[in-house]
Amino acid sequence: MIKGEIITEIAKKTGISKSDVRLTVETLLQIIKNTVEKKEEVAFRGFGSFLPKRRAKKIARNIPQNTALIIEEHYVPSFKPSKVFREQIKTTTSGGA
Repeated sequence: MIKGEIITEIAKKTGISKSDVRLTVETLLQIIKNTVEKKEEVAFRGFGSFLPKRRAKKIARNIPQNTALIIEEHYVPSFKPSKVFREQIKTTTSGGA
């Protein structure tokens, strides 16, 4: 499901106009991005948390050129699902595809 489909679904279920839903969703996503950029966590109880994950400094290899590259310490955005969410997915997807 993509963002446009989510917006349409919310508009259908709530009766709120798609333009208002789009503005709300865009604002929510921007707040999450800005908060994680400031190295802070955004938590939704029963769903999960968006958080910055620290990657340590390391040496990598450029194999074609046979050189070493130093990758400095940096942060990447991460999502950690809540226990409730993990259990829900586990029980609904058990049994194979």
